[in-house]
Amino acid sequence: MSEVQAKTAAPPGDRPAAAAPGKARREIRKHATLVVALLALLAVGAVTKGEDFLSTSNMITILTLASVIGVVTVGMTFVIIGGGIDLSVGAIIALASVWCTTTATQSYGVAGMMFSALAVGAACGLLNGALIAYGKLVPFIVTLAMMVAARGLAEQLSGRQSQLVTTDLLALAQERVLGIPLLVYLFLVVVAIGWILLERTAFGRRSCAVGGNPEAARLAGIDVRRHTLLLYVISGVCCGIAAIMLTAQTTTGASTNGQLYELDAIAAVVIGGTLLSGGFGTITGSILGVLVFTVIEDLFILNNLEQPIQAIGKGAIIVAVLLFQRFGRARAVPTLT
Repeated sequence: MSEVQAKTAAPPGDRPAAAAPGKARREIRKHATLVVALLALLAVGAVTKGEDFLSTSNMITILTLASVIGVVTVGMTFVIIGGGIDLSVGAIIALASVWCTTTATQSYGVAGMMFSALAVGAACGLLNGALIAYGKLVPFIVTLAMMVAARGLAEQLSGRQSQLVTTDLLALAQERVLGIPLLVYLFLVVVAIGWILLERTAFGRRSCAVGGNPEAARLAGIDVRRHTLLLYVISGVCCGIAAIMLTAQTTTGASTNGQLYELDAIAAVVIGGTLLSGGFGTITGSILGVLVFTVIEDLFILNNLEQPIQAIGKGAIIVAVLLFQRFGRARAVPTLT
């Protein structure tokens, strides 16, 4: 067996020692770009709105706003690293929020509502994963179909009416510990679990292997189909958690919940340095991407910009950050002489 073949067939847990520093340097460069962008946005906020923007209450508001989409982004990061895409996350959140706020479900209390939301999210993720991994269908088409079907089912169950929460689930958004809402702590727990799973376990290394080269991963002994299935289940569970958080925030379950969350999550993941082709990405980068977007939205709101202007500005900043990252990568590549 040649050296190249040996490297291709080597188990994903056995990484060459020399590869680790290179990966670490790439991650630092990507994260540094986002940190610079975040600091620049904070500076703009300090100049334009001063104390209003830098106040403790506004910082907590930013974290609270980032919490729901941040949880969704954690799941999306795993899917994209594994070489997939999930366009159905917003619709799954809507379906889970509606299902967990029906009169029958709420009669079981907070535990019943949480179980229902998580079960719906996991079931949708399981169906997505099964069709993609075992049905060999294209992820874009499968999740697009799920997006339409889940949103339609949510409308059917709710009769296109908002369902009011009557249980103690609202305490998740209202209660604070050390002045910080419980939602933020839940967000941090999900981020910590996602980071450990991706960076410190064989599951994370296998996810990168499956996304980078599925055939090489199969030859290395990884059950690619089962692993792909699990990645979509993780995304579905994250949607269930996000549905619980959003329901507690809005005090209702509605078929309109989660609108365009899939676009925000994908954009945050890509801004965070995860390759859309799969094989590489970090939870840290994705969360920095979420914070960049959230700070942008907060700045727009504080400066009373109209919605069309907000959309244009947000798109322009996304392109600027991506170009800056691409320019940084181009300079880092050594030229051959």
